[in-house]
Amino acid sequence: METLNRLILLGFDLGFDLGIDLGFEIIALLIALSGIDLDTHMEYTTLGESQIRVSKVTLGTMTYGDQNTQADANDQLDYAMGQGINFIDTAEMYPVPPRAETVTRTESILGEWIKHQPRDRFVLASKVAGPRRGMHWIRGGPSALDANNIQTAVHESLKRLQTDYLDVLYLHWPERNVPMFGQYQFDPTAEQDAAGKPIDWVPIQTQLEVLDGLVKAGKIRAIGLSNEQPWGLMEFLRVAKQQGLPKVAVLQNCYNLMNRGMEFGMSEVLYREGVSLAAYSPLAFGHLTGKYIDDPQALGRITQFLGYSQRYKKPGVAAASSAYAALARAHGLTPTQLALSFVYHRWFVTTTIIGATTMSQLQANIAAYQMKLDAATLAEIEQYHLIMMNPAP
Repeated sequence: METLNRLILLGFDLGFDLGIDLGFEIIALLIALSGIDLDTHMEYTTLGESQIRVSKVTLGTMTYGDQNTQADANDQLDYAMGQGINFIDTAEMYPVPPRAETVTRTESILGEWIKHQPRDRFVLASKVAGPRRGMHWIRGGPSALDANNIQTAVHESLKRLQTDYLDVLYLHWPERNVPMFGQYQFDPTAEQDAAGKPIDWVPIQTQLEVLDGLVKAGKIRAIGLSNEQPWGLMEFLRVAKQQGLPKVAVLQNCYNLMNRGMEFGMSEVLYREGVSLAAYSPLAFGHLTGKYIDDPQALGRITQFLGYSQRYKKPGVAAASSAYAALARAHGLTPTQLALSFVYHRWFVTTTIIGATTMSQLQANIAAYQMKLDAATLAEIEQYHLIMMNPAP
């Protein structure tokens, strides 16, 4: 809204100098160039160096097929589209937590909605599951991100989603040894197998060549990485440039008030290399809504799926959640508004992935985009951050 107001004022200033009619034409042109939808006030931007335009808010779907039904999903998708959201995020592994009895349900539910929609109405992203996560129910437990696993995953996802192509395909996590999903220390000993021999990871060039084939076949438009580290992203970019292979357009990593690891190196990489960020978990699995502070047994993913999400089991999470909830309320905001607005408007965040189990949650999450935190509130957040830095890495 602030951007829109500035554009209108600029148009009026020019109108006084050049004539009212020309002023209105200039306003219309500036709004069009800004990527603002006048009906919804949603803003749009481009993923990396691709031509793919996406809303600044993305609809996540990882609850579809477990916590949400087909009817729930249809309602959420229709509402989100009506609010100007055009980017939908899913994965072959979903819903979460991943289980043999529910795997791929999310894509199937999305497919039932997609088959009734004009395909150019939305941007669709999915993800290929990798090895090392013990998910034997996905293609027998993927042993590698090799040609067979990547191609099979895309083929099956397209069938479930009832579409001919994906706008973005992510590698859901790196094949190689890296800390992820709540791990935060690199372990060199994990570079060896049980016999003490170096593990023969699939080369990044090979992964890119497979993705290149899918782009050329019209199965995917752009590629992305998820849960990646700075070295990995830079290596994908280096190899792509040297070998003339597709450049990574977007990185999907966790980012929220309790997990700001993106600011330690990765944000510079994104800036200098022209790669977008799709930030996930902006509410830290509900911890930043304040509901578990108000009621530790509140209904949510944390209480419904005990033992899931080790990232938010760490000792500093409760104190940080309480502190940020109190800060929000002191400024007349809900904890959800504070947490979402912080992520929505960070300079290096291209789009933020939100999810919800109820329509009221979804409505509140989308509405929070129109709220920008003032300088005083942001300064207080930084003070808290310096005291409680990254309690949920």
